[in-house]
Amino acid sequence: MLKAPTVPEMTFDLRGWTANCLALIEPALERWLAEGIAPSLESLNEPMRYAVLDGGKRLRPLLALAARAAVASHDTDPAAGKSLDAAALRAGCAVELIHAYSLVHDDMPCMDNDVLRRGKPTVHVKFGEAGALLAGDALQALAFEWVTPTDGSIAPALQAGLCARLSRAAGRGGMAGGQAIDLASVGLALDESALRHMHSLKTGALLQASVAMGAACGNAPAPALQSLEAYGAALGLAFQVVDDILDVTADSATLGKTAGKDAASDKPTYVSLLGLDGARARARQLHGAATAALQQSKLPDTRALAALAGLVMDRSF
Repeated sequence: MLKAPTVPEMTFDLRGWTANCLALIEPALERWLAEGIAPSLESLNEPMRYAVLDGGKRLRPLLALAARAAVASHDTDPAAGKSLDAAALRAGCAVELIHAYSLVHDDMPCMDNDVLRRGKPTVHVKFGEAGALLAGDALQALAFEWVTPTDGSIAPALQAGLCARLSRAAGRGGMAGGQAIDLASVGLALDESALRHMHSLKTGALLQASVAMGAACGNAPAPALQSLEAYGAALGLAFQVVDDILDVTADSATLGKTAGKDAASDKPTYVSLLGLDGARARARQLHGAATAALQQSKLPDTRALAALAGLVMDRSF
């Protein structure tokens, strides 16, 4: 595992903070997934729930809530602040749905053809390929429903901003585009610039969007928001570098997915390009960049974001 450097600012009860956040996130995911369910659609609802619930570290909604907490010092009205807290929860859970749908589709035989995810059979193994395809499609659409509630709890302008950010992070200029590059790069020797571009889209875009969408639920000044964007970009890439490292150093039981899959598929990774020590050094460099961006934000309390960056490094949660 990669241990993040000790930083005084990171003295923070992350375990307690995470437990409090998960006590909001998990019921929200379950409750919103149950809304509007028609009994006749149980063949669709069941794989959707299977893909989202009972598994996953919830890093993306945690990042959204941490970013919201970082900008909360700029709130001027307590009542409005509570509304923005609720908007950040919806935003984070929406990103989690996009992430879940992407895993459902990525695991299918036409993509990565994997049979294990989060320690259990992948969705297409359990429900069939057609069931998995439809569940992923429905989860993608549902993500946008969650950030556009009709109860007036999120202002229209904020709804539009959240939708714009989520769509760009998920589409051809983000996750889907990165996956397309990944599939086209099997067996190729990418240089670091090309590898960085691929992973900044495939993995980094949604993590960066989690931070940006949480931060959008507030009134922080533009320079602070730009610094949080830089934090999200560095963190997203660090996550993928660590993922590449774990693919060759951890077993399937630890990962909850098939270990050694990238090497077996002849995919370019940070380990194949830089070697194990070089990949570890790059991850530490990116963690340093994320930490520096938080300091540059000049926001009074970024401890949760800093601590989450540390967890991305050691993956102990």
